[in-house]
Amino acid sequence: MANRNLKHVNIQNSPSPIPQHQKRNTDSPMDRRPNMEEGAQPPSVVSPEAERIGDEPMEMTLDLKSFRRPGEKTFTQRCRLFVGNLPTDITEVDFKKLFSKYGEANEVFINRDRGFGFIRLETRTLAEIAKAELDGIVLKNRPIRVRFATHGAALTIRNLSPVVSNELLDQAFSQFGPVERAIVQVDDRGRPTGKGFVEFANKPAARKALDRCNDGALLLTTSPRPVVVELTDQFDEEDGLPEKVLQKSAQYHKEREQTPRFAQPGTFEFEYSSRWKALDEMEKQQRDQVDRNIREAREKLETEMEAAKHEHQLMMMRQDLMRRQEELRRLEELRNQELQKRKQIEMRHEEERRRREEEMMRHRDPDDMRRPQDGFKPNFMDNIVDHECRAAGKSCFCR
Repeated sequence: MANRNLKHVNIQNSPSPIPQHQKRNTDSPMDRRPNMEEGAQPPSVVSPEAERIGDEPMEMTLDLKSFRRPGEKTFTQRCRLFVGNLPTDITEVDFKKLFSKYGEANEVFINRDRGFGFIRLETRTLAEIAKAELDGIVLKNRPIRVRFATHGAALTIRNLSPVVSNELLDQAFSQFGPVERAIVQVDDRGRPTGKGFVEFANKPAARKALDRCNDGALLLTTSPRPVVVELTDQFDEEDGLPEKVLQKSAQYHKEREQTPRFAQPGTFEFEYSSRWKALDEMEKQQRDQVDRNIREAREKLETEMEAAKHEHQLMMMRQDLMRRQEELRRLEELRNQELQKRKQIEMRHEEERRRREEEMMRHRDPDDMRRPQDGFKPNFMDNIVDHECRAAGKSCFCR
């Protein structure tokens, strides 16, 4: 793995590492520097005196990992370059060799009939370096154009809550397919603007996310505030429209007859320039009014949503309380039923015990019942009663 990320680069006194059959277009800017992203280490600059030891060229080893941001995904759509105005006889081997110094490429496509191709490099930084160095070079008498390819699987996400982060956005949209990049847009102070971008690895995943979110309501937080998903409009805000690629039509020559200037008061140009500015001001006022109306409607909806949310919570608490009361009532009924069953069981046991005692009394031996009478001996109280009876009898006889 380490050997794959190490690249040997020859540093020579030649003004450009481009082969002899390639040369820089004179119309392109001179001394272009790679558009290095923050955190990337630029190649070291070696003085001409130190470039050669004897007559042998020096070799500098660059670690391509130094051009990768921490946690950055590799070979994504953002690393894909479009190369136009290619020679019709270029081979895939020559095309890959043109980008060989910028690391490994895992996607190469060439359309020789139309003279264009695509190539995907490992990181965005390497792709930017390749674009800056190769755009405008002459390859077999044809100046090639190098641009970043259009990302066909990018979506714009609106109506985001201020608590949504890049990681939460990535997590929410990963259910539709592999996500290469998820970014929440912020202003110059780092405050979220309520807008974000999600870039998928393929178009089917982006189409699935678009359809599902438009048909349903995707919620990212506890607030019932669904996100709005749209296809991202692709704009080239980096290279723009250079003069060399502008079509030199009749309209071009007619409009370019005069140089940039300010319209002079009292002239035809000034009159219609004022009318154009008035129209623009009217459009601005109407847009501001629409924005105010939308903002007021949004605030009203948020207020109603909070009130409804509070009412919904109260209703849920009431339902939960009623459910708990019903549960307690049911448990009390079960407890009473259990107590009644226990009483019935105890009564049955008592009845059974009495029945057994009576049965035992009935089956007792008759001799055991008579034995106390046969062996009866009067006690002291009986003797007293008997003596009294006898005394009473004598008196009766005397009478």
